[in-house]
Amino acid sequence: MDTQPRPLDRRPVTETPEPLPRIDSEQILGGAPVVEIEHAGQRYLLRVTRENKLILTK
Repeated sequence: MDTQPRPLDRRPVTETPEPLPRIDSEQILGGAPVVEIEHAGQRYLLRVTRENKLILTK
């Protein structure tokens, strides 16, 4: 268990973070239950579960 305190976020409260890019999962999956994703020379599988959740595995 990590007992070290985490550093505080020192950004000013008035600063708003930039919105994150958003991609609909249907654009990635295209109706398939599983797709391969290549990243930095490694292959990952992104799959949809029976409960309609996403799992990314190496």
